[in-house]
Amino acid sequence: MNLKNFRQVAILEGISWVLLLVTMAIKYGMDIFWPNKIVGFAHGFLFMAYIFFLLYFLYTKKWKFQFGIIVFVASLIPFGTFYLDAKYLKKM
Repeated sequence: MNLKNFRQVAILEGISWVLLLVTMAIKYGMDIFWPNKIVGFAHGFLFMAYIFFLLYFLYTKKWKFQFGIIVFVASLIPFGTFYLDAKYLKKM
């Protein structure tokens, strides 16, 4: 596992977050449920992979705890992982 893989997962997780917002609007606005189920499953899997990578790098690469908090919070904010990648991960 390397930083390149984490960056890829972070970007995919960010995309799935945005798609989840879109499918939520479809779900509640048009009563179409299946897109939300598919994207929700993918987003959940990518979020777990993102957290796994975060814990891996905190433990093996000795990332600072404060940076770990920033990385975690970025996953909760729409477009946060894109900002994280551009501001921090790309420079590492």
